[in-house]
Order: sequence, then structure tokens, then C-alpha cells
Amino acid sequence: MFKTIVVGIDGSETSEHALRLACTLALKCGADVHLVHVPQPQTVAFAMGAMTGYHTATSMPTSDEVRTAGNKILESGKQVAKSCDVTITQAHLKSGDPANQITVYAEALNADLIVTGRRGLGSIGAFLQGSTSQAVNQKAHCACLSVP
Repeated sequence: MFKTIVVGIDGSETSEHALRLACTLALKCGADVHLVHVPQPQTVAFAMGAMTGYHTATSMPTSDEVRTAGNKILESGKQVAKSCDVTITQAHLKSGDPANQITVYAEALNADLIVTGRRGLGSIGAFLQGSTSQAVNQKAHCACLSVP
């Protein structure tokens, strides 16, 4: 049924749940799993502040800090998949609008399914601009699964 599954992850508990579900589907269908992470500087800033005991950061992270944090999230995703007996086919760190980057990547692969968490780290911003999962559902040319 599914041959290529793209999973958008952001390091949240919800995106980990989405990845685990995608891995279950991949095992049942024999599908390849691709990870896409599009870090948002404001989310990295919040995470950096939370890790040091503050709930706000005084400055936005540098591009190197964003890239480093993004690569850690991708590595964590690979480890989650490995624990589900799935090897990630490719993992990509993109920049820009998450929904756009996920859907463009999925279309380039001719993916059958995009899996995202319904509420991730960007849920505060979703009140103002709409959620990434909603935007993916609207833009995608393949099936989408939003995982709670």
C-alpha cells in the first residue's frame, strides 16, 4: 500500500509518536521512511532557554545553533526508528516554512504518505498562523496522517 513515507519531526513527544506509528506502517507495508526536520529559530530559542532553566531566551540562536539542534533531533529520530526495527532511508534538515518544505520533499520523492504530529513544538504559534499539520494536509499531493 505505502512504499515511501515521509515523517515531519520537530523533537516533540507528538512527533515521536507520529514517527513510531510511521515505523509500524513501514514494517507492515515494506515502505521506506524518510525524516524531514525544519527547525524554527524561535522554537530552538525557547528550547535553549528551557534547558537552562529559563522559559524565554534573551536572544535568537545563531544559524549554527539552529543547525546543531536540528541535527540532534534528526539523530534522535533515527534512534527512535531503530528501536522500532526500522532504518531511516534518508534524513534531511531543511530551512524555511515547515509545511512547504515537508510537502515539496514528499512530492520530489513521489511519497505515498506524509505523517506528522498534530501538535508539536510550534503549537503556541499555531494559534496565530495555523498548524504545520493542517498546512501539510492542504498542500500535499499524497495521503496525510496527523497523529495526536
